[in-house]
Amino acid sequence: MSLAFLGGRAVARACIIVLTVLLGLGIAVSVARAQPAFASDRLSVEVVGQGPDVVLIPGLASSREAFRPLADRLKATHRVHLVQLSGFAGQPWTGGEGPFVDPAVEALAAYIRSAGLKRPAVIGHSMGGLSGLLLAQRHPDLVGRVMTVDTLPFYSAMFGPTATPASARPFADRMAAGILSASPEAFAAQQAAAAKGLSRTPAMQETIVAWSLASDRKAVAKAISEVMTLDARPGLAAMKTPVTALYAVDAEGALPPAVVGALWMREYDALPGVKLVRVDNSRHFIMADQPEAFAKAVEGFLK
Repeated sequence: MSLAFLGGRAVARACIIVLTVLLGLGIAVSVARAQPAFASDRLSVEVVGQGPDVVLIPGLASSREAFRPLADRLKATHRVHLVQLSGFAGQPWTGGEGPFVDPAVEALAAYIRSAGLKRPAVIGHSMGGLSGLLLAQRHPDLVGRVMTVDTLPFYSAMFGPTATPASARPFADRMAAGILSASPEAFAAQQAAAAKGLSRTPAMQETIVAWSLASDRKAVAKAISEVMTLDARPGLAAMKTPVTALYAVDAEGALPPAVVGALWMREYDALPGVKLVRVDNSRHFIMADQPEAFAKAVEGFLK
């Protein structure tokens, strides 16, 4: 519809005056091509900043707020897409007893297409990193590069080099059952104990617990069961997407630093050109325990 149709030159002149006043007041005015809103029962996305696209995927039972400091740092130079997975940290879960990881990966692919992103960088923490790897394996045309943050392509490899999805299944089933059957008090105590192994930072430990308690237990149980038995290693050798894998080393952790380094080297060995980045004095939540080292690693990854 043209301005002439709405009233000719008088209307056009009025529009120019309004724009001039807004700009004079320092109010940003932008005109963008309308895009259909993205809707999914598997995730939601918050977008901040302008520039090259970066997609941030949090981990199991986590909030997008885990990446908030990074997003605040990047938004001056990048358009940041903060993903929140359904069922976690207060986001409603409607998936019932159905699968968790595969639908989430496909929802990520649908979002990238819907938003018109051109091969964005993808950064994922823990299960979010696994999702990033699977996204690049299944939809290589949609992803420009991937950074995994303390993510193994097969979680249960931590139990030993002979672990397989089949051998991990009984442990995964017991863990899921324990999550579902625990009383509220027992579940809260379990999460508090686990949080101490996930971060060196007391404030982050409290936040991890709060996110877990706000998560839907059916979603958490389903997700952890799948993560423990989902093996992305067979698809590594064929990947052409550049991958950087950050891993945490903690001298006070359950595994000695040398063992952790050997584990990451072994599990990513089949991935051509992978860049392994060690972050010292950190537990699983690297972004909280070593924020500056994490931010510098991300900046190097995005260059």
